[in-house]
Order: sequence, then structure tokens, then C-alpha cells
Amino acid sequence: MFNATVFTIFPELFPGFLGYSLTGKALEDGLWSINTINIRDYATDKHGSVDDTPCGGGAGMVMRADILGSAISANCKQGKIIAMSPKGKPLTQEMVRQYAKEEQLNIVCGRFEGIDERVIEAYDIEEVSIGDYILTGGEQAAQILLDAVIRLLPNVLGNEESTMEESFENNLLEYPQYTRPTEWQGRIVPEVLLSGHHKKIAEWRLEQSIKTTQERRPDLWKKYLDSKRV
Repeated sequence: MFNATVFTIFPELFPGFLGYSLTGKALEDGLWSINTINIRDYATDKHGSVDDTPCGGGAGMVMRADILGSAISANCKQGKIIAMSPKGKPLTQEMVRQYAKEEQLNIVCGRFEGIDERVIEAYDIEEVSIGDYILTGGEQAAQILLDAVIRLLPNVLGNEESTMEESFENNLLEYPQYTRPTEWQGRIVPEVLLSGHHKKIAEWRLEQSIKTTQERRPDLWKKYLDSKRV
């Protein structure tokens, strides 16, 4: 079973939206579990302080190495440790697939101006970003990462094949989807999708995926072409 341990100063935020829909049902069914560690529990003063001013000056505060380090040492006995950070490696579907293979994943949710670099070094923490923008904290990012991971766990979606044609799985964006009614506001579902001809449908979907990827994500299109040359 997959277990996530989250280090945060706001443990009440979890499981958050992960407690609903498919991920919530999977949690109830015991397909995954989550454990939250309140970093403030390891503070050494009566105020529960976990941060201090940055060395060298500057605005904001930095999460202290001694406090966060104590929390990690006391609760991380196994598994990869990652920290949600805007300066981290951009999250990809390939990374998500690798995380889904872990039995234990430990996630540090940064706050303030970040965490003391010595913690990153001491615990060999992998910094991960969900995009080129800034959030108020790592909790939101951690839930997004976990949502991506949990849906890949066995028996969560119910149909393991349903993930194989999704965007990013083969370096192509997913093809357009349609359902009933077949006509809406003068717009008609492409005829090939109503033909029942599986080969032609597959060909159309591939063509649409290629077209969409070329238009919207030239970086992915290049990766797709590179993969075909191997």
C-alpha cells in the first residue's frame, strides 16, 4: 500500500480535496494512506516558532534547519523525501509514475521564503515544482502531486488501461472527447467517432493528438519525435 507522510505547519489542510471523489474512495478502501506531521511540534520555544530571518538579509522568513530537521529525523525512516518548491524540478508524468511505485513518499511543504538549504543537503531532498508560479505554501502543491500519483495506484481508477491514452503518457496531448447529444448548438460530433470502425477511430484520435500537441506544446512534440527516432 502507498503511504504519504506530509510535513506541514497546517496539518488540518489534509487530506483536503484528496478526501473526495476517486482519491477519497481509495483512501476509505485502504488503497493508500496519509500521515501528517506538524512541524511546529518540534519547535523549541513557547511560541512554536519554525522560521527566522534569512542570513545575509532580505525580506521574508526562512524555515529553520534545526526545527524541520528534527521533524524529519523523528518521522522519516524510509522512502524518498521531496520538498515542494518553485525552484524545484518541474513535475512530469514520468516522475509521477516513479513516485507511484514507492511504498512510502515523504513530502515537505515549504512556507515563507523557503527552507534552510542545509536541510535539503543533509537529507538528500528532491525539490519539485508544479509550475512556474508562486503559491502561499507547499500544501496546495503537495495535494496536486499526490492526486496525480494516487490515480495511478492499482485499483484506484478501476480500469488500468484508462490512463494509457491520457495526455503526457506518450508525449502527446490527449485527443478531443465527445459524448451525447451528437448535435449541440449546431456543432456535430465527428462522423468517424460514430462509425464503429475502431481502426479509423484510432487513426483519427492519433491525428488529433498530433495536431493539438504541435499547436500547443512544441516542447512535447519534439520529445515525441525524439522518442520515435530511438
